[in-house]
Amino acid sequence: MQINEEIRDKEVRVISETGEQLGVMSAKQALELANEANLDLVKIAPGAVPPVCKIMDYGKYKFELAKRDKENRKNQKVVNIKEVQLSPSIDTNDFLTKCNHAKRFLTSGDKVKVTVRFRGRELSHSEIGEALLVRFAETVKEYGTVERPAKLEGRNMTMFLAPITQ
Repeated sequence: MQINEEIRDKEVRVISETGEQLGVMSAKQALELANEANLDLVKIAPGAVPPVCKIMDYGKYKFELAKRDKENRKNQKVVNIKEVQLSPSIDTNDFLTKCNHAKRFLTSGDKVKVTVRFRGRELSHSEIGEALLVRFAETVKEYGTVERPAKLEGRNMTMFLAPITQ
């Protein structure tokens, strides 16, 4: 934003600090009006013809913008993606341990990426990996839902689970 002497336009439309239109005048006259009120002249709409300037306290305006941005950042939640890796030949107890890890991630509000890594000839039996992922989703269904179903990408088959919101 351009303020005070940075405004080089010949004519500007001026709005007072209370919001009333003061009309079109030269930038020099508008700056004098702002100086009389001990405020700043700020160009708020440079694309308009003539450009629109407002008389305001620029420092207070910047402070309020920063305060609003800080409040918005405080209210947003960062969602992390945690990964659980499986193999097509996983044993039952290992499978249940991985499910418990995923349940813990989902209850803490994180998304879970479940990956089945195929090695060697296991890739020719990708249906085993898909069945494994379906069984995994079925096991953790009370904690999360399938956001993206199983998809084979190279030697890995991935599926995304999202937490159930309370």
